[in-house]
Amino acid sequence: MSPVEIVEPTSGFHSMSLTPSLLEALTRAAYHQPTPIQAALIPPACEGRDVIGQAQTGTGKTAAFLLPFYHNWSAEDGAGPQALVLCPTRELAVQVRDEARKLRPDPHCRVVAIYGGQRLRQQAAEVRKGCHIAVGTPGRVLDFLKRGILNTSRLRYIVLDEADRMLDIGFRPDIERILRQCPSDRQTMLLSATLPEPVLRLTGRYMRDPLNINITPENLTVENIRQSYFTVDEDRKFDLLVRVLEREQPRQSIIFCQRKRGSEVLFQRLKETVRRVSMMHGDLNQPLRERIMTAFRERKIIHLIATDVVGRGIDVTGISHIFNYDLPEDVENYVHRIGRTGRMGADGVAISFVTPEQGELLTNIENTINKLIEADRIEGFEAFAPRAKPEAMPAKKYVPVFGRTVRKYSRRL
Repeated sequence: MSPVEIVEPTSGFHSMSLTPSLLEALTRAAYHQPTPIQAALIPPACEGRDVIGQAQTGTGKTAAFLLPFYHNWSAEDGAGPQALVLCPTRELAVQVRDEARKLRPDPHCRVVAIYGGQRLRQQAAEVRKGCHIAVGTPGRVLDFLKRGILNTSRLRYIVLDEADRMLDIGFRPDIERILRQCPSDRQTMLLSATLPEPVLRLTGRYMRDPLNINITPENLTVENIRQSYFTVDEDRKFDLLVRVLEREQPRQSIIFCQRKRGSEVLFQRLKETVRRVSMMHGDLNQPLRERIMTAFRERKIIHLIATDVVGRGIDVTGISHIFNYDLPEDVENYVHRIGRTGRMGADGVAISFVTPEQGELLTNIENTINKLIEADRIEGFEAFAPRAKPEAMPAKKYVPVFGRTVRKYSRRL
C-alpha cells in the first residue's frame, strides 16, 4: 500500500477540470468550494486510481466519491449499473442515493437504492428498468446477485462507504462475496473514518495499489464541537435531560440511548414533556424509519431519540446538539455519535451523562480523543444517591410518529 499522503485543497471545483455538465450540477446544488477530502480525493480518482479516503463523518465524503464517477460517465454508456456503492445502513443508502440524484450531470442518469426492509419486488423492478448507479446494503445487494436481478458485468466503479462500520456489524463475508463477482479491472474506492486491521486486509486483497489519503485531524474530535459531561445518578438522568434541554434550547438534537428498550422508555416519558420528539431504532419497519428521517430533515422533529444502529445513517446538517443519554461502551461510537453535529465546519455541542460507575469509561474516551471533556453542573443534580433499578417497559407497544403515538396491533416491528 502507498504511504499516507496529505494533499492540499485546490482553489475550487473549476480547477479540477471537471466536465461542464458536472460543474453546472455542482452550481445547482450550491457546491462552490470543495472540502479537504473532496479536493484531495477527486483528482486522482478522476484519473482512475484506486483510492482510500480516510476522514471523519460530515466532511463531504459522499460527493468526493460520486463526482469522479460522474466526471467519467457518459449518457452513451447505456444501462448497467456501472457503479455500485455499498453502505452499512439503510438510512445511509437512502442518503447516498439522494445525494447522487442531486449531483448527477444528466437527469437520464438513473440511481436506485436497494436495501432490506422494503419490498424486494418493487426494488427489483427499479433495477430491471435499467440504472447507472446502484446504492445498497451488502445483504440486499448479495440477495439481488444470487437471484440474478443485479448484473455486475458492466461494473467499473465500486465504492465501500464507511467500510469500518460495515465490518464492525459483520458484513465482511457479504462484501467479499460481492467483490469476487465484480470485474477485476474495476476502479475501487474505500471511504472510512478509521483503518483498523480488518479494513486494511480488505484493501490489500481487493484494491490495486491504492492511494491512501488521510485528512483525519490529530485529535479524533473536531475542535468546533463543545464537549461536556454531567455526573448523574441513573434515576435522575431523565429529569436532568429535561433541565438541560430547557437551558440549551437546541435547534435540533439527537439523544443517543444504548439499547432499544431504553430508547422506547425515554420516548414514552419525553413526549409528555417536550414537543416534536420521535424515536428510531432497528426494530422499526423501514417505511416508518424513512418517514421519521424525512420529518427530521424538514425540522418537523426537533429531538430524535436513537440507538447506535441507526446513528451512523443520520446525516442532517442542522443538528446543533448531541446528547449521550447513555454513554457508549465503545469509544469509537462516542466519536461517531458526536460527529452528527459540527458538520461541514458548523459549531456543535455534545453533552454526555455519566453515572458514578462510568468514570473509567469516561477516562478511556478522553484518552482516545486526546482531550479533557469539561465537567458541567446543574444545582440539585449532583450524583450521590444509590443507583436505582431501571424503569420497567410500558405494557403497551407504541410506534413513534413525530411526537404522537399510534397503537400497534399487528406483529412486532
